[in-house]
Amino acid sequence: MIFDLNVFFGLIVPFIGTALGSAAVFFMKKELSEGVTRALTGFAAGVMIAASVWSLIIPAIEQSEGLGRLSFLPAFIGFWLGVLFLMLLDRVIPHLHRGATEAEGPRSRLARTTMMVLAVTLHNIPEGMAVGVVYAGFLAGSGEITAGGAFALALGIAIQNFPEGAIISMPLHAEGRSKGRAFFYGVLSGAVEPIFGGLTVLFAGLAIPAMPYLLSFAAGAMVYVVVEELIPDMARGEHSHIGVLMFAVGFSIMMALDVALG
Repeated sequence: MIFDLNVFFGLIVPFIGTALGSAAVFFMKKELSEGVTRALTGFAAGVMIAASVWSLIIPAIEQSEGLGRLSFLPAFIGFWLGVLFLMLLDRVIPHLHRGATEAEGPRSRLARTTMMVLAVTLHNIPEGMAVGVVYAGFLAGSGEITAGGAFALALGIAIQNFPEGAIISMPLHAEGRSKGRAFFYGVLSGAVEPIFGGLTVLFAGLAIPAMPYLLSFAAGAMVYVVVEELIPDMARGEHSHIGVLMFAVGFSIMMALDVALG
């Protein structure tokens, strides 16, 4: 069932968002300003938080209604597993916001270019899983997950992937990489989303009873990324209110998309 065209398109949409954002390097001559970067980061954070709540955690709780007052338990457990999983990756993969100085120290000898790609790939893994989990629930006939709701999540992630792709390709070009190579690295960072999304659909299809745990797992992973990576970046420096306002805009848009399409 993973070859259903609707599901295939849903899994590819977030990757398209990353690719289009990375392509911005061909049309912009200068590096993104601090204010624009902060605004894009805040918008991405708002989209991811809203998606975590409306597209993942709420459906996870609704699917566990048979547990009565303990219907929150699978979502609670899955959420914490997602947070701890990303915390483990946090120890393994260096983050972009730690800067070049620390990356060149004993903790990591990765080239800065590789570090940037890995940092954003860290974001994209749970995003791909989130889309895959929701579409797996839709394919399984879950009444809480509709085709519109699944597409809303995919579209919301694609929207926040657009600035994410630009945030990769533009700084890479500013550091001396060619536009073609900067675009390639940006696209490469998003390739994990359809891969992990497809694998999650295959896995979840064999473990439908675990769906509430998988949904909330993806939510926990996404929330960890927002709190650990995006919020500090959007609030850094002067005029941090720009990031906060764009967070609210991203949250509102994703909430409206999920409810309207769901």
